[in-house]
Amino acid sequence: MEIPVKKNEEYVVDIIDNGFEGEGIAKINNFTIFIPNSIKGEKVKVLIVKVLSSHAFGKVVEILEKSNRRIESDCNTYKRCGGCNLRHIQYSETLNMKRNAVQSLVNKTLDTKIEVEETLGMEYPYHYRNKAQYPVGIDKKGKPVIGVFANRTHEIIPIKNCLIQNQKTEEIAKYIIEYITENHISIYNEKTRKGLIRHIVTKIGKRTGEIMVILVINGKNFPNEKDFTETLISKFPNIKTIVKNINEKNTNVILGQENITIYGDGYIQDKLGELTFKISPLSFYQVNPIQAEKLYMIGVESANITKDDIVFDLYCGIGTISLFMAKYAKKVYGVEIVKQAIEDAMENAKINDIHNTEFIAGDVELILDDLINNKKIVPDIIMVDPPRKGLDMKSIQNILKIKPKKIVYISCNPATLVRDLKQLEEIYEINSIKPVDVFSFTNHIECCSVLYLKDSIQ
Repeated sequence: MEIPVKKNEEYVVDIIDNGFEGEGIAKINNFTIFIPNSIKGEKVKVLIVKVLSSHAFGKVVEILEKSNRRIESDCNTYKRCGGCNLRHIQYSETLNMKRNAVQSLVNKTLDTKIEVEETLGMEYPYHYRNKAQYPVGIDKKGKPVIGVFANRTHEIIPIKNCLIQNQKTEEIAKYIIEYITENHISIYNEKTRKGLIRHIVTKIGKRTGEIMVILVINGKNFPNEKDFTETLISKFPNIKTIVKNINEKNTNVILGQENITIYGDGYIQDKLGELTFKISPLSFYQVNPIQAEKLYMIGVESANITKDDIVFDLYCGIGTISLFMAKYAKKVYGVEIVKQAIEDAMENAKINDIHNTEFIAGDVELILDDLINNKKIVPDIIMVDPPRKGLDMKSIQNILKIKPKKIVYISCNPATLVRDLKQLEEIYEINSIKPVDVFSFTNHIECCSVLYLKDSIQ
């Protein structure tokens, strides 16, 4: 097939659809072109920036016919940072796009042609993140700067007013960079691997208002530590703890493994529903707890757990879903590979006076195999919330071997969710797939899918 477009040339195209990352899709002579910042139904003039054998990528030069779902973006940097790649689209339409993206995967992959439910959106989809990770660098004038990395680069775009980050923690981060500048504290240089400050990380309890500040440093000593702490606490009394995180490795991973608490207890607390959770520097906690609570309750309520049920919660993190389910179950086993998260989960069970949980640190594939085949513990319900890569084949085989009556699958990646559902649908009825908008104005989609063992299999 002859490729009908050339790099650095302009073409006028109709946008016929939007892809999984929100990008517009056009075709010239049946050759696909992906075009960010364009919307289905628009006619645009596009500059081709990259050509491959099967498809090309373009950049909008001019919008000739505008979609009625297009809005003027309220952020000047979203195109460069890539953090909110759907800010040019009406919020209600972003929810439709996410639902349609999941439905498209279902239609292509599953024999069960289930209708994906409407996406559960936010009432106020702004300033929802409870965690921020700001890289620290030097600007063109030689001054320290914090912000976000420009999309696919390590160039730092200074923050002015991020519409998805918490306003209070953003204010704290800006103040810290002012302190660092005034006190001539060195900034880490990725090329020379010298300098001290690498990242400023903040976490906030949305319900409690408690704030954690983490300074990620290339070393163990922070100059003027006592003065810095007293100054920061005086200005921001909601700060409950300040932690130095030591990261001396040449890596893109933000947090190192060693934490040194310089103020407070080294953790904060937040509430989800009626439960209180302890959050430490390395523990995973949903960045949008408002929507996370809704997502978890959809899963828990759909499972319809009874006091006779044994439940496995695989990839349990700090025990959020486990403890939600424990109220209704006979016993809940939580499994998570991150040891610190399991320690936090055990602590969270104590904090909430919950005694029918057992948390196990280790690889889910190995622990699930041990629980089922060696310890002969057979769950009635399995809850899974895996990373983006989805479930491993051995775990799926073990689930199919024991045939729990219900599976609740929470997923941050619809592609691997649908792939795994394909492996399960022969003996499980896929009862529902519900998208939940946890990362508003981005292309990310969380889903909760509920599966029931088919009657003939029981």
